[in-house]
Amino acid sequence: MNGKDELAPRAIGVKQVSVDDLDPNPHNPRMLFDREPLDVLRDSVDKVGILVPLTVYFDSHAERYTILDGQRRWMVARELELEVVPVNQVAEPSLVQNIVTMFQIHKLRQDWELMPTALKLEVLIKKLQERNPKKLAALTGLAAAVVVRCKKLLTFSRRYQDMMLDPDPRKRVKADFFIEVYAVRMDRLVNSFRWFQRDDFTDRMLHRYTHKLGIKAVTDFRTIKQHITNARRANQEERFEQLFREFVDDEELGIEHLVIRSASVDAIARKLRRDVKLLTQQVRKLDFTEYYGEEDLWRSLEKLLEVIHRQLRKAGRRRPN
Repeated sequence: MNGKDELAPRAIGVKQVSVDDLDPNPHNPRMLFDREPLDVLRDSVDKVGILVPLTVYFDSHAERYTILDGQRRWMVARELELEVVPVNQVAEPSLVQNIVTMFQIHKLRQDWELMPTALKLEVLIKKLQERNPKKLAALTGLAAAVVVRCKKLLTFSRRYQDMMLDPDPRKRVKADFFIEVYAVRMDRLVNSFRWFQRDDFTDRMLHRYTHKLGIKAVTDFRTIKQHITNARRANQEERFEQLFREFVDDEELGIEHLVIRSASVDAIARKLRRDVKLLTQQVRKLDFTEYYGEEDLWRSLEKLLEVIHRQLRKAGRRRPN
């Protein structure tokens, strides 16, 4: 493929097509259609009809029209027993053109679940042998960050993917849970623990998350990841393994159980060193003549100096001459 034109089917024209002559697209990245928004659309179509034509192509093998854009409009048209719907026909696309076109058509839609999108992205990855997030983003119109999130979901087994594809939104597990737990279950230190099993860990965390047992929000896994990083940088891997196993096995333990005081102090000290270094550089670059009248700035620096001297004395550090 050498240009964007090769990824877009050629337009043919607008016409009326029988509702019964249309089929849903098997490669639609959107697979989940929740009832509530469908009811809202149905009411609208019942009152004013279908104002935006569906985008379709004629499948030469099935000898029927296939929907590229407008499956929800077609679904409510069937429910309302409409005979025909307006369609904008385009030339029959290739598999890649089909998926890419649907991504481009729907790229501004915010109500898609991420797992169905990931599954269609997987088809493109295999068909084009392309895994680079930036290139896939340019191809599909998705943000590069969304592509990365989709690729994370594809590392989970079909069992977990099905949880994200449950047609009942009340039973469906949000993709955000799996994206956040990914960082912990794929961590190198955690995977070095002989007892650690990724799916067992995921099952336990999912149970705890859904029952609010020590995991209150999916962002808690970011905190767990930070505790892992702190322990590794402070050479406290063995101590962390003990605490982590206790946390995984005991549902009554919260993520605060993973705190290693010395590792946390080390992390804070490292951040403070970076902040002090940055502040030192900024103060050193101050032009006295330009900032002479900034009284609040000089008073703040004087107060900071007093605090530093006080803390140095408490730590038994001599004040430099």
